[in-house]
Amino acid sequence: PMSEVAAEEHKYKLEIEGEVRDNSRDYTGKGVATYPNGEIYDGEFKDGLRDGYGKYTYINGDVYQGEWVENFRHGIGKVDYKDKGTYYGDWVKGKRHGEGLFTYPNLDIYSGKWENGWKQGLGTFIFFSTGMKIYGTWKSGKIIEGKWIYPNGTYFEGKFDNNRPKGTGVWRFNNGNEVRGEYSQITKVYADSSIPDELKLVWKSTC
Repeated sequence: PMSEVAAEEHKYKLEIEGEVRDNSRDYTGKGVATYPNGEIYDGEFKDGLRDGYGKYTYINGDVYQGEWVENFRHGIGKVDYKDKGTYYGDWVKGKRHGEGLFTYPNLDIYSGKWENGWKQGLGTFIFFSTGMKIYGTWKSGKIIEGKWIYPNGTYFEGKFDNNRPKGTGVWRFNNGNEVRGEYSQITKVYADSSIPDELKLVWKSTC
């Protein structure tokens, strides 16, 4: 019956040098595991767990290649996220944690610190299309303090909110001039919910 065939196809399967097992219990060595949901792990096992170096192909199209410890992505590894970009760097218990480089589909780049999956700590974001950079301290995925640097060397240094300047800061120009002031953020909300809210920056010089 088709139902029995389908059930057979969705069982766990571990292939080891021509041998096929229905579990990885206590196994140490290399193998290819196919999970009931269709995901595949090709790599090293230790005591039945993914441990060592391996490649994991997820059902959503993401692919991880790198180090594993006790079933977690842990150590140095790379994920190609389907349609979302690529991360290469440190992992701790399955999350981006430590130093890492994320390249987005539009070729924007973030290079810096991560914590529990978020950009957190010192990091630099480079906008590929304009050459602008944001460098500074990040928290929960957003920059909170640092520099907004133009390709010609001019930069703003101060506080940030919503990844945009907010509050007091200083513009420093490559000719040595400085302008101090304050940024405020004004959000324009449209009655038509299909139009996204618009964030406008307003700069007021103090000297």
